[in-house]
Amino acid sequence: MSRFTHVGIVARVIDIPSELAAAQERCNGEAGRAFVTGLPDLAAEFLQRWELRLDGRPMHGMTALVLPVLRADGTPAVLKLQLRDEESEGEPAALRRWDGDGAVRLLDHDRTTHAMLLERLDHTRMLSQLPGTREAVLVIARLLARLNATPAPQGMRRLGDMARAMLERTPWALERIPDTGTRRLVADCAAAVREVVDEPGDRLVHWDLHDGNVLASDRAPWLAIDPKPLAGDPGFELWPAIANRFEADEVRWRFDAMTDVLGLDRARARAWTLGRLLENTLWDVEDGRPAEPRRLEIARRLRDHSG
Repeated sequence: MSRFTHVGIVARVIDIPSELAAAQERCNGEAGRAFVTGLPDLAAEFLQRWELRLDGRPMHGMTALVLPVLRADGTPAVLKLQLRDEESEGEPAALRRWDGDGAVRLLDHDRTTHAMLLERLDHTRMLSQLPGTREAVLVIARLLARLNATPAPQGMRRLGDMARAMLERTPWALERIPDTGTRRLVADCAAAVREVVDEPGDRLVHWDLHDGNVLASDRAPWLAIDPKPLAGDPGFELWPAIANRFEADEVRWRFDAMTDVLGLDRARARAWTLGRLLENTLWDVEDGRPAEPRRLEIARRLRDHSG
């Protein structure tokens, strides 16, 4: 069978989830539409190149198509296809650096298309399924302690650059926030970031580790997936676990528990966590959206927390 016949046959059996197509349209416009249109042929190309067989229905997140596959020797794996952007650019390098210690293992990678072959974890057992949030927060903290233990490889986007860019945009954003209390809170977050911006850290930071990005595995109880990595301070890691499955009265407990497990200086960690509110608010203002009340409440509780 010729390559082009093989590609055509395989492409016809891959369903592109409508939610993924909608997310790409919303977030990436024309580039997202082109990415989604090309996904069947892209998948078919790597099924052939890496000698893979489909082994289940497609899965997806906000940005990626994930295909369960079997390798030539029968080993289960997943083929991950996503549109390369600033956040995902460093994912292969981070996974290679971690080499399965606390995170999913990278098996193969194509630099041109950003296609990745990953070990298959158990997508039916997600950390978010635990009935209580406290154990989930502690699991995430213990994973972060392993992931943050290594310095970031060369070429990773850097928290210091991101923080300085945020501070440069802050005056513009403050002028566009109508509510006085929100404006004061965002200004306080920026002031906290200014205190630490000259010491941004060099650890390999996952950036998006919440309980929806932690799956069970046969080789480890829990492993992290889907990093949006950068080089920086581990204090910048805490926000997702604090914000996910939001409970206002748990904000300070989560912050204290995670800084204890990670051994972080709380003042620095608080400053970098408030930096995540600044980052999110800048995105909201740029998109013409009001800041989310949930995010503002987290920032208020941490700003006023002296523990």
